[in-house]
Amino acid sequence: MNKGAGLTIGVIAVAVAAGGGYWLGGRGGASHGDAAPVTSAPAEPAKKEKKLLFYRNPMGLPDTSPVPKKDPMGMDYIAVYEGEQDDDPASANQIKISTEKVQKLGVRTEAAQLRILDKVVRAAGRIEPDERRIYAISPKFEGYVERLHVNVTGQPVSKGQPLFEVYSPELVSAQREYAIAAQGVESLKEAGGQARDGMKQLADSSLLRLKNWDISEEQVKALAKSGEARRTLTFRSPVAGIVTEKKALQGMRFMPGEALYQVADLSAVWVVADVFEQDIGQVKTGAKAKVRINAYPDKVFEGTITYVYPTLKAETRTVPVRVELPNPSQLLKPAMFAQVELPVGAKGEVVTVPTSAVIDSGTRRIVLVQAKEGRFEPREVKLGQRSDNHVEVLEGIKDGEPVVVAANFLIDAESNLKAAVGGFGHASHGSQPKPESAKSAAVGHQAEGTVEGFDTKAGLLTLNHGPVASLKWPGMTMEFQVATPALLSGLKPGATVAFEFVERKPGEWVVTSIKPMAGKVAANPHAGH
Repeated sequence: MNKGAGLTIGVIAVAVAAGGGYWLGGRGGASHGDAAPVTSAPAEPAKKEKKLLFYRNPMGLPDTSPVPKKDPMGMDYIAVYEGEQDDDPASANQIKISTEKVQKLGVRTEAAQLRILDKVVRAAGRIEPDERRIYAISPKFEGYVERLHVNVTGQPVSKGQPLFEVYSPELVSAQREYAIAAQGVESLKEAGGQARDGMKQLADSSLLRLKNWDISEEQVKALAKSGEARRTLTFRSPVAGIVTEKKALQGMRFMPGEALYQVADLSAVWVVADVFEQDIGQVKTGAKAKVRINAYPDKVFEGTITYVYPTLKAETRTVPVRVELPNPSQLLKPAMFAQVELPVGAKGEVVTVPTSAVIDSGTRRIVLVQAKEGRFEPREVKLGQRSDNHVEVLEGIKDGEPVVVAANFLIDAESNLKAAVGGFGHASHGSQPKPESAKSAAVGHQAEGTVEGFDTKAGLLTLNHGPVASLKWPGMTMEFQVATPALLSGLKPGATVAFEFVERKPGEWVVTSIKPMAGKVAANPHAGH
């Protein structure tokens, strides 16, 4: 074969090879889509190693270590790397909620502030007449009611107005005795000293007797001037007021000291308010008070706290407090109901939070503090005085800390739900449990083990148990509490038992039932864990 023919055959072979390659490439594109340009993949860079920060306690306790170590139960501490600071024990008790859920819940925060609490104690009360302005008209001698000038209860009277007239034989006799003595004194002016002095003493004693019977000065002068005894005596009102009681009937006989009329001066009245026991220590005499009456909803009456009664009503656990009110128009009637507002003296600026920020369980009071976005720390607080909208915080919160004032109950419910479903990470000793294997903290867990020892007095039981599948625990030796000391009766060290336990609170495991396993050896735990 010559040289030219060889060259031609080579060119044809190259062309055929190229065409075949194109045809094969086209078939591949038809089955997998358009062909993409082939590029050489760059070499994958080596993964950057995370920086080790510390080792934390596997049970979530606030204990860290710079080097690997084991806890008292033989469990390895968990390594925490950079970027995993959420596992920091300092934030272990914080509630974590996504930003999206925070917005859906409507969470709102407000900073704790220093302010003066203006508190008002509210109490129910009633209008009562001023006891110092009530007068009883009671003759001091026996007699009969001859005539009534005021014969209706509730009738207003002025000071000195005639109320009734009485007849009494004793009164007539005393008047005659005085008249005779007065005439004798007058006739013995020029007589000897002893006779005149004796008559004057008789006249003075008769006059004193009449005055002691409440005979007015005007009637005494008229008697001395005329020398004639009057058959009846007129009793007059000692004060301007209202006749609140009338027992006198025309023609009736009365005895000494019997109250025939009662007149009350209602130009000033009392309001007796029943203040609850927990508020009475803050009420001070001399403070101003506001009184509202249902009959006059548009009026506010102002008075002064004059007295705090020294007794407490056991039935209502309240202490009466007296407020004095002027009543010139006599709008306030005795026995009316009243709403009383008693101001309470403030003790200066104190740290306060809105009342809506406090979650009160009955045994303790919790406030949620926003640590950062989406993270909330529950704080137990000690509370002091309250106003209408704010409450004093004695311990637990500092000035300026942001507290949750809206949707805090929803956050609390969310955290409780997470605790029930996931145990806040305790179920797998530091690792997040899978949803399908998560158990509620109240669900019992079962295991088998060997009794290492127990303390009946303290209610403690040490068990060398095998793996716990429901919690993904390896075998280990750990200390449990017992629900009742009776569970320890009959147990001996070295005995093989089957037991059930629950997590009463984070990190506290309680054995609820335990039974000996005769003739069975417990699973060999991994003592190294």
